[in-house]
Amino acid sequence: MISVIIPVANERATVAPLCQALEKALPPPYEILFVDDGSTDGTWEELVKLHQADRVRVLRFRRNFGKTAALEAGFAAARGDVIFTMDGDLQDDPQEIPRFLEMLEQGYDLVSGWKRYRQDPFHKVLASRIFNFVAGRATGVRLHDMNCGFKAYRGEVARALPLQGEWHRFTPALAQAMGYRVGELVVTHHPRRHGRSHYGFARLFKGFLDLITILLVTRYAERPSHGFGVASLLALVLGAVLLFLPWWPYLLLGTGLLVCAVVLLAAGLVAEILVHRTSPGRAPAYRTQERLD
Repeated sequence: MISVIIPVANERATVAPLCQALEKALPPPYEILFVDDGSTDGTWEELVKLHQADRVRVLRFRRNFGKTAALEAGFAAARGDVIFTMDGDLQDDPQEIPRFLEMLEQGYDLVSGWKRYRQDPFHKVLASRIFNFVAGRATGVRLHDMNCGFKAYRGEVARALPLQGEWHRFTPALAQAMGYRVGELVVTHHPRRHGRSHYGFARLFKGFLDLITILLVTRYAERPSHGFGVASLLALVLGAVLLFLPWWPYLLLGTGLLVCAVVLLAAGLVAEILVHRTSPGRAPAYRTQERLD
């Protein structure tokens, strides 16, 4: 069975045509699961009209909790052996789904779309390329478009992902760190017909902050003191070098870096204690208002 999860927020004009396109493209059995992330434009009313028991399912958040929470809720509710995620803006093409399935049959556990020829404004394309370049080299997952919302997962992979914050951008890195095989597929990207994109350089900064957390979680989950220790060592070396330069601003900066080195080392030790003393598991960050299966 195939499950398609579509987070939507204020996309009243697109949900019906997207649902119709999916119904034509999906091989049965399948289910389409819309997650309304706090829409205020009448999107929920349109989703209620689309609802079909066990075929088109809809879930509504009490407020906007973000895309990661929407995917987390969708993964928890999905019944499929294969789970797709798509954006709700009609830029992803449902006709690509059979090609994703072919790659999964080749042994991949997660297949990420690559919008090679993007139909987006220049600033969004540039921000995305910078993010993918840095994230790929930091995580070791060399995808051209890690943040692409059009992805296919084996069900066990999607349900095992430890999602929180805004980690939806890093699901390939999380999956590969867990030992799953990750692949990439060039997909068609259509121009946006309604609304506007919110991705840009402001979210790029948030993405880099999340990247630091992802590195700690994937590379240093069992030994966080090592991750903090590397940063502490760099600050220590740079601070020591600055202390020997004959100019008082360097002296102040060097002293500050030495203090940072001590703080980072202490933070790493505290993180190490927390890892070994706290039990896994957490409550979901989202709250559901309505759900129609």
